[in-house]
Amino acid sequence: MIKSMTGFGRYEVSVTERRVTVEMKAVNHRYSDISIKLPKKLGFFESAIRAELKNYIQRGKVDVFITYEDFTESNVCIKYNREIAAAYMKYLDQMAGEFGLDNDIRISTLSRYPEVFSMEEQEMDEEGIWKVLHPALQGAAENFVETRIREGENLKADLLAKLEEMLNQVAFIESRSPKLMDEYKSRLREKVKELLEDSQIDENRLLMEVAILADRACVDEELVRLKSHIETSKKTLEAGGSIGRKLDFIAQEMNREANTILSKANDLEISERAIELKTEIEKVREQIQNIE
Repeated sequence: MIKSMTGFGRYEVSVTERRVTVEMKAVNHRYSDISIKLPKKLGFFESAIRAELKNYIQRGKVDVFITYEDFTESNVCIKYNREIAAAYMKYLDQMAGEFGLDNDIRISTLSRYPEVFSMEEQEMDEEGIWKVLHPALQGAAENFVETRIREGENLKADLLAKLEEMLNQVAFIESRSPKLMDEYKSRLREKVKELLEDSQIDENRLLMEVAILADRACVDEELVRLKSHIETSKKTLEAGGSIGRKLDFIAQEMNREANTILSKANDLEISERAIELKTEIEKVREQIQNIE
C-alpha cells in the first residue's frame, strides 16, 4: 500500500483525573517536518512523542496539537510555614515589650502575614499522564495513517491509469517509427528528381541517405528506456511503502527520454504523441508529490 502525504487524525482519551486530546494534520513536504504544540507542563514528553510518531510518519509537514485537562479538585496544596510564623510572633512580642503594648495578635491576623501560608503545586504525575497521553497519541496517529492510506489508494489508481496512457503513446510511436523509413525514401527521391531533373537515381546512394536520416531520427533506445521506466513505476506502486522519492526520480528520467524523443521527431504525428507523453509525465510528477 502507498500513503498520501496529506492526512488528518484525532483521538481523545479521558479518565477520572484527566483528559488528553490529540489532533494531527499534514501537507506535502520533501522531508519529515513534525511540529508539536502542547501545554507547557507537558513539554517533558516532547521527545517521547517524536519517537512515537516516527513509527507512523516518514515524510510530510505534520502539525500535532495536544490539549490536556486536569479534573482533580486541585493540583496545588497549602503549606504552613511554622518557622516564618514563629519569627513573626517573636518580633511582635519584642515590639510589645519595647513599646509597652499588649500583644493582641490573633490567629486570623497572623495567618494573613506573608508566607505564613503558601500555595505549592503538587508534583506532576508523569506516569499517570503518559498512560493517558500515549494511547491518545497512538489513536490519533492510527487514524491519521488510515486517511493517508485511503488517499494513497486513490493516488495509486490515478497514477496507474496515467502510466497506461503513456504506454499507449509509446506504442503508437513504436508503430509509427518504421513507416518513416519509406516516407523519408519517397520524399528524398522526389527531391532528388526535382533537383536533377533526372529519373535515373542511384538507388544505393538514396538508401544510404535515407539510412542516415532515419538514424538521426531513431528513438528506439529512448522508447525502450521509457517503457522500462513506466514498468518500474507500476511495479513500485504495486509494491507500496515509502516510495515518493523513488517515483519522483523515475519521473525525471521519463521526462528526459520524452524530451529527447520530441527533439528527434521529424514527424508531426510523433511530435504530437511526444507532447502528449510530456503532458502525462508532468501530471504524474504532480501526483507523485502527494505520495509519502
